[in-house]
Amino acid sequence: MLNKWEGIVLRTGPYGETNKVVTLLTREAGKVTAMARGAKKPASRLAAVTQPFIHGIFMIYKGRGMGTLQSGDPLNQMRHLHQDITATAYASYIAELMDRLIEDNQPSPAQFELLRQAFHAIDEEYDPEAITLFVEWKMLPVAGIHPVLHQCANCGAIEGEFAFSFQEIGFLCHRCFHVDPYLIRLSPAHLRLVRTFYTVPIEQVGKLTLKPATKKFMRKIVRTIYDEQVGLRLKSAAFLDQLDRMPTFVREEPKAAEGRNEETAPDEDA
Repeated sequence: MLNKWEGIVLRTGPYGETNKVVTLLTREAGKVTAMARGAKKPASRLAAVTQPFIHGIFMIYKGRGMGTLQSGDPLNQMRHLHQDITATAYASYIAELMDRLIEDNQPSPAQFELLRQAFHAIDEEYDPEAITLFVEWKMLPVAGIHPVLHQCANCGAIEGEFAFSFQEIGFLCHRCFHVDPYLIRLSPAHLRLVRTFYTVPIEQVGKLTLKPATKKFMRKIVRTIYDEQVGLRLKSAAFLDQLDRMPTFVREEPKAAEGRNEETAPDEDA
């Protein structure tokens, strides 16, 4: 059966001398893998549309086994994601996270839309690290993790001082700090930021400018969840860590999301 699917290329791999195996996340069919015959040839009509991160409309013949990519029509080439080393690194991490967590051939429209929003935001030169944090927090339920962020995970309180507990996988109020001796205390701004990352769509977030220390703090929490609760360690994370140690003068500062609703900006102290 020949299918017309909107998709985004997660990864590609060589197959023989001239072919590629392409993994896409599609809006209609979820994650699918297809053979792109001749795509490694520079003159191939499939060469351009089988690059990582490309967002397009793909014609895929799908039988019982691996599908065959017949043609593709790019909707967005994601040029910035290919030209900027920082954007490439974070986009690669997001793509690997999606690829590892999403099952094959299972419709995943919410995850497709999350990926589309994330790649388009990074391509528009918004802060790729902040965008990646959105994706990491929002993908936790796909990994089977449902953090308690609307109340205390122990007593149900909704007011007071809060901390994050890896033991309870959620917030603990000050009355329940004794439950987990290894909890991480949160400021009110951090509390709002975690909830924003987890619940608010990327496209609805206002101006978001985060201090490096704030992003590092948020990253430590969510990466610890993936490491300890999910057991997921991504190859692309090593390059992100290496990039984080690079001198800041070799990287351009991302622009703030000035075109979005500033009333939803969560990080007042960042």
